[in-house]
Amino acid sequence: MYTPAITGTGVFTPKNVITNAELVEAFNSFADRKNAENAKAIDAGEVEPIQHSSEEFIVKASGIENRYVMDKSGVLNPEIMHPTLRQRSDEEPGIMTEMAVDACNKALQKAGRSAQEVDLVICAASNHERAYPAIAIEIQQALGTNGFGFDMNVACSSATFGIQAAADMVRSGSVRSTLVVNPEICSGHLEWRDRDCHFIFGDVATATLIERMEDAKGPHFEIVSTRCATQFSNNIRNNNGFLRRSRPDGLVDRRDMQFMQNGRKVFKEVLPLVSKHISSHMEEESITSRDLKRLWLHQANKTMNDFIGKKVLGREPEPGEQPNILQDYANTSSAGSIIAFSKYSDDLEEGDVGLICSFGAGYSVGSVLVKRHA
Repeated sequence: MYTPAITGTGVFTPKNVITNAELVEAFNSFADRKNAENAKAIDAGEVEPIQHSSEEFIVKASGIENRYVMDKSGVLNPEIMHPTLRQRSDEEPGIMTEMAVDACNKALQKAGRSAQEVDLVICAASNHERAYPAIAIEIQQALGTNGFGFDMNVACSSATFGIQAAADMVRSGSVRSTLVVNPEICSGHLEWRDRDCHFIFGDVATATLIERMEDAKGPHFEIVSTRCATQFSNNIRNNNGFLRRSRPDGLVDRRDMQFMQNGRKVFKEVLPLVSKHISSHMEEESITSRDLKRLWLHQANKTMNDFIGKKVLGREPEPGEQPNILQDYANTSSAGSIIAFSKYSDDLEEGDVGLICSFGAGYSVGSVLVKRHA
């Protein structure tokens, strides 16, 4: 049995930024257009008018101030309200592969590795641009890695579930090194026309290189242990899929074909689930809150993270103990906790212990306990 370790991480950040001010202006313009179209029905009480959004509402509800996206022109056009991406031929790399390769190369560079030394690519993300061939195999070809690759989807927990799968395979000896990559184009599945959620998501790609600890060339994080759990819930759902055309109203512009959530129920049910999961994971490994130097949590909502941090540590987290990046990136699904880990981990010292955790639709929750080795 071998000890798996995280030896490198990488983050691809799109060039386009949408500020809350830009987003609010576009949404309110859309709302005014729709309300004007439905004026008679609104006056008759048959249709509810769409309320305006505001920067204050967005920050209070989420803590988000900006988000990066692959395309902002379509999102900010009140007549479109979704990203507009160019058509690619089958001979071109897909957009997820393009994002993933950038993040993977950064992770490899940080670890001092070449792509040819990688045995496995796992593409773990909330939404894949096609059913097959697997995005991971396309990434494998684009990078020039060896071995094999496969896709997986556990929504916002995809990264930590991918890390567990990779760590288990490294530990058993079936592979020597694995890239877990999370190309998230959340702008594609977000309903930008819904006031309650139009501000939530952004686009990004992250990559984590996991290999035998004995092979590490520089500072790295030993993967002490991993834990995953799921519990079925419809409170976060997207009903889009390849069977859509087979159903009577499948091609209608239905609200449930994009991201949907019952926010209040999610908040009420997920927080105790995640807090208990982390606490029990730590207890199983005889790690106390005093031992934990850093919490890299899923970046969905600042209030949620503050609650979990306080519950796990038994006190208000000190500045830097539970870093948030969602104010700049928004919710990037599975990639959020990896962005936080990538940006806020180099300062830890020999023997310091931290925990990566992601959670979301499913419900699902995954946690990874790591120890720093300089």
